[in-house]
Amino acid sequence: MRDSKVFDLIARGGLLCYAVVHLLVAWLAAQVALGETAKADKAGALQVVVANGGAWLLWVITVGLAVLALWQLSEAITGHRQVKARRRVVRRVVSGIEVVLYGLIAYSAAKIAIAGADQGQTSLIAVILAESYGQALVTVAGIVVVAVAVFLASRGIRKSFVRELDFGSASGTTRTTTIRLGQVGWIALSLAYGTVGVLMVVSAVTFDPAKASGLDVALKTLVAQPYGTPMLLALALGIAAFGAFALLDARFRKI
Repeated sequence: MRDSKVFDLIARGGLLCYAVVHLLVAWLAAQVALGETAKADKAGALQVVVANGGAWLLWVITVGLAVLALWQLSEAITGHRQVKARRRVVRRVVSGIEVVLYGLIAYSAAKIAIAGADQGQTSLIAVILAESYGQALVTVAGIVVVAVAVFLASRGIRKSFVRELDFGSASGTTRTTTIRLGQVGWIALSLAYGTVGVLMVVSAVTFDPAKASGLDVALKTLVAQPYGTPMLLALALGIAAFGAFALLDARFRKI
C-alpha cells in the first residue's frame, strides 16, 4: 500500500494538514502574546478551520492525519528494517511518537467536525484527577511528556529528522533552509510540550486541574511571566518555523 501513488498523495496531503495546523497554532500563540484571548492550541487551530471553511475541511484533515498515523503505526511495529538494529529501535520509537501526534490531531479534528467549534467540555486532566489514582497517573503522564519534549529537542539539535528526508535534486539553498527550519521548529515544539508536561506535574502535586489543561494554558501561563510577551512571541515564531518545515517535509519526506 505504501508504494501506491494514492497512498503517497494522501500521506503528503496529511503532512500539509499537519503543517497548516501548526501555522495556525503559531498565529494564535502570537495573538495571546499580544493580549488576545484566543485558544492557542491545536483544538483552537481546528476551531479556526471550522469557523472559516466548514466541517468538510476538518474531515480532510482527519483522513489525511489518520492515514499518517496508520502509516507510522506500521513503521513503529515492523518498519525501518533497512537500518541497523540499534538505530531501528530509535526510529521505531520516533514513529510511535508520531502515531500519537498525528492521531490526537485527527481525533480532535473529527470531534470538532461533529460537535462544532464550541464544545465547552471539561478538561481531561480534571476528569482524571477526580479519580483515586488520578494524581499518580497525571504525574507519570507529565514526566513522560517532559521526556518526549527532551527527545524532540535532541531531534532538532542533532538534526536526526534529516534521515527521513529525500532532497533528490533540490538545491543546496532549499536543503539548508529545510534543515534550519526543522532545527528551530523541533526545539520550539520541545519547549511548548515541556511546559505542558511541567504544568501537568504541578497540577497533580497541587491538585489543581486548571494548571494543566494543555498547550493553551501552558502558553497563557508563559505570557503571564516576566518578559512573557517576548518569550511567547519567540515561541510563536519557532512554532511557525516548524509549520514551514512541515510544508517542506510534505515535499521531501520518504514515503
